[in-house]
Amino acid sequence: MDFSDVTSREQALRLCREGKLFEMFLFPPELGGQEIPENITFVPLGIPEIKQQITETLIRFFQEGLLNRLSVTPEYKGKSFVPCKIQMKGWHTEKKGGFEPSIIDIW
Repeated sequence: MDFSDVTSREQALRLCREGKLFEMFLFPPELGGQEIPENITFVPLGIPEIKQQITETLIRFFQEGLLNRLSVTPEYKGKSFVPCKIQMKGWHTEKKGGFEPSIIDIW
């Protein structure tokens, strides 16, 4: 898969309608992520399911008091609107350790 030619939201939405991409929140709404364009990304099949598994783990860690902060950073190739990698980092401001899952090789 090569999404280097997908350089706008409109192109990504067209590919969504064709079933080639899927909308996904970067920062999970369950943890305070807002439903705004800046928090929505477009990824190929299979990636939303991987992200959901990670989100479920993050929610559990937040509920258990192991984490109280989260950052989500997408990485892009060139001018593509489709991320090639998504890095997440969960930590607690008063405890050692953390959780740093990444979704790599998206395309």
